[in-house]
Amino acid sequence: MSTINKMLLAGLFCFAMLTATAQGQEQHAGPAPDAVAGATAPAEPRPEQQPHEGCMMHGMVPSVDFQSVKICFAPQMGAFIAIDSIECCVHVVKMVGEKLDTVASYQTDNIHKRHDLKNILRPVSVGAMGKYIVVLASAINDSAYVGIFDQEMNLVARRDFRSPMYAMHFEHGQMFVVGRNTLGYDINVISLHGGLENFANGEALTHHYRVFKQSEKIKNSDPIGVGLAAVAIAVVFLALICIALILQGSGKLMRGLGEDKKKNEAPKKAPIGAVASGTRDDEVMAAIAAAIHLYNDELHDEEDTVITIQKVEREWTPWNAKFYNMNQYFNNRK
Repeated sequence: MSTINKMLLAGLFCFAMLTATAQGQEQHAGPAPDAVAGATAPAEPRPEQQPHEGCMMHGMVPSVDFQSVKICFAPQMGAFIAIDSIECCVHVVKMVGEKLDTVASYQTDNIHKRHDLKNILRPVSVGAMGKYIVVLASAINDSAYVGIFDQEMNLVARRDFRSPMYAMHFEHGQMFVVGRNTLGYDINVISLHGGLENFANGEALTHHYRVFKQSEKIKNSDPIGVGLAAVAIAVVFLALICIALILQGSGKLMRGLGEDKKKNEAPKKAPIGAVASGTRDDEVMAAIAAAIHLYNDELHDEEDTVITIQKVEREWTPWNAKFYNMNQYFNNRK
């Protein structure tokens, strides 16, 4: 275990010991009863926890949240029970000297060289009942089991299930194990009054609660499908009407913007050449003639009319040898 985990477990151990001591001073009660061995019934709740007389909620039992427990404290053993989900192990951690150390462990399933990860039974929840340790291990697919162990993590009793489970709870001599499947929930109720043998092989009350999907609810309410067809047709026509209104409105908007743009545009100016002048100025005419003359002179560059033809002597080089380009068949022919 890492140093951080050991420090965390040490803090939890100290907090749990202080809490157990304070509760023992307030209640003046002995250790918790052993539910598995069929011991006495659990103690009555404290007076401050009982509802007041005349309250509308008198006699109401508080609700229980089924949640997986990764680590818990067992007061009668003075140890922590922790889950190692990576190695599929459950560890019993106690104070050895001045530090926490693992005194016992149990591997819920063998993961060495396993490739079927969905079938590995991993520990998902732990608990303590007196001097016994309870471990719930479940696979992702379709199996789970609850094991009862002693303080040395020796398996004492085991109960298997055919569906994945994720939480458990003990109350009034009964164990509730719940799980979730593709159709809903599975709730298993196991009696703990008959001892370990009854826990392992006795009958268990199993409840299957199915959560109906939305499609199943629609099918039950409308088996023929007339209502669904009517709703689908209405939605399609409503969508077409909305699209037609949007296109019509956008067309009117574009036409209105075009008309406003034409109204706001200034009248076009007449070309300069089309402006008639009532007076003829000699200077203006001269400037126009000079510009036309300069434009015509710049159309062609001045070219030298003398043509000189010179022959360049080039030395022979293999780069321009023509016979290298000929087929070797003709060069070697006799």
